[in-house]
Amino acid sequence: MKLHEYQAKQVFADAGIPTPDSALASDVDGVLEAAADIGYPVAIKAQVQVGGRGKAGGIELVESDEEAREAAERIIGMDLKGIHVERVLVEEAVDFTNELYVGVTMDRGEGKPVAMVSTKGGVNIEEVAEEDPDAIAREHIDPSFGMQPYQARKVVFDAGVDRAVATDVAGVLSTLYDLWTSKDGSDAEINPLMVTADDEVIAADAVMNIDEDALFRQPEIAEMGEEAAGGDELEQKADEYGFDYVRLDGSVGIIGNGAGLVMTTLDLVDYYGGSPANFLDVGGGAKAERITNALDMVFSDDNVDSVVFNIFGGITRGDEVAKGINEALEAFDEIPKPVVVRLAGTNWEEGMEILNEDLVTVEQTLEDAVQRSVEYAEEGEA
Repeated sequence: MKLHEYQAKQVFADAGIPTPDSALASDVDGVLEAAADIGYPVAIKAQVQVGGRGKAGGIELVESDEEAREAAERIIGMDLKGIHVERVLVEEAVDFTNELYVGVTMDRGEGKPVAMVSTKGGVNIEEVAEEDPDAIAREHIDPSFGMQPYQARKVVFDAGVDRAVATDVAGVLSTLYDLWTSKDGSDAEINPLMVTADDEVIAADAVMNIDEDALFRQPEIAEMGEEAAGGDELEQKADEYGFDYVRLDGSVGIIGNGAGLVMTTLDLVDYYGGSPANFLDVGGGAKAERITNALDMVFSDDNVDSVVFNIFGGITRGDEVAKGINEALEAFDEIPKPVVVRLAGTNWEEGMEILNEDLVTVEQTLEDAVQRSVEYAEEGEA
């Protein structure tokens, strides 16, 4: 479960991590009232769970009532990467001299949590990891003992953080790890952690994702769940359909059966130069109606320019999947996005025969299917 920025900041602030003064608003009058209480300048930030809000026009810095009114009228009600903005966070502007990144997640390759720190905050950390991996310092943590103070200091030192704020940054990181463990987090990060001219550190953004399977022991977090899902109709629809679904920022829609298979497809889309639009696992034993619902979801995402269907039959039969694909696509007067299908496993040959190749592109291998879907997406973006 993903918390909104304002919810994650509430959790962080309750634990002692410094955050800017802020207030939630859902209309222009609420924005003006909050700005007057906080004092200008303020940032007005769309509360939707997508990356790149600033570049997409979802964050604005304003210095007067007039500017605040104009920004609120633009942001509230806008569609930001396909998600309707219903609320904004009005937040005290931070006069900063530097931006850092701190985060905690699970390194599945090592089988341990990993704490990360970088002096290249305020930008997409995935891009930093790809372009300059040495800019991110990492420290693996034995979950039996937790993060030790020397580990927090070490990873901050390894990242090259200025000594004037190193102790405070290490403290924030330690608190972040404690929250990650105590709240059953899957990811927790602050990007950016701003450094002021007075050598104070402030969490200017906040990400906190929770393991949904652990919500039964996180009642306070669970209460945030319905509110956290607000604004993203696709994720709400996924809950209704019973799908494992995560919305991403790319243009290649991905449907598969089994989390491992879907993750493999995501990795291949990235490998071949594309960008995944979603993670959608239809599960085992998927019938035609379930496949129809999955396609309906992916087609509803305005960011999607192509769809790749990756099914390996075990419980899920290839002929049932093919029927579902045909039924879904035949309901359209015009296919909204090109669909590429790869079937393997149980009844895959029967499925191949059933598929209407006037409606879909069929590929024999996963690699070919992914490459073709990436090509279609690039054509759609052109």
